[in-house]
Amino acid sequence: MSGRGVWQRARARLRRFPELLAGCGEQAAAYGRCVAAAAAGPAELRRDQCLREFRALRDCLARAAKATPQ
Repeated sequence: MSGRGVWQRARARLRRFPELLAGCGEQAAAYGRCVAAAAAGPAELRRDQCLREFRALRDCLARAAKATPQ
């Protein structure tokens, strides 16, 4: 049994990622700012510190993926 079809589908999804991310620029920028601010200084980056921003980005990407034809 070959896994070639699995890899082809994965590559096709990855090729769409830049296009989908471009439509979620505001959410991506907010997440990036949060991570950069959390990582700056002597404090360590903690888990779930930017969870709200990450979820907004994830939801935007999911909506964009559903809206665009494969």
